[in-house]
Amino acid sequence: MTETTQQFFDARPESIGQAREFTTRALARWGLRGRAEDIRLCVSELATNTLVHGAAADNGFLVRLDADEDVVRLEVHDSSRRRPEARRAADTDLSGRGLTLVDALADGWGVQDLTPSGKIVWSCFKTAGGTTA
Repeated sequence: MTETTQQFFDARPESIGQAREFTTRALARWGLRGRAEDIRLCVSELATNTLVHGAAADNGFLVRLDADEDVVRLEVHDSSRRRPEARRAADTDLSGRGLTLVDALADGWGVQDLTPSGKIVWSCFKTAGGTTA
């Protein structure tokens, strides 16, 4: 099985929930429920980072999911070249934990520059041979 789907979202706060719903539907359609909560949380964090730090005004973002028998790859494309960096948030900080969560939940993540502008922030999740439990 090799599956791919993608959807573009407007630069609005409501798009974060829509990206989570899109991800949930795709994973269910593919029978990949085992890591669904981890992937949903990561798409939420990456979409939030895109709206706060990555998307130029009025530019949205693209969510792409690729899955095969072993791995789901989540990509969030935006219009900024600014590279995200995980940071250590203080206990009193109200934000700054998104990439720390992605790092903890995903089996790998990184950033790929696009030309002439923009980037992809990606994360990968092992699916244990397509386990649907």
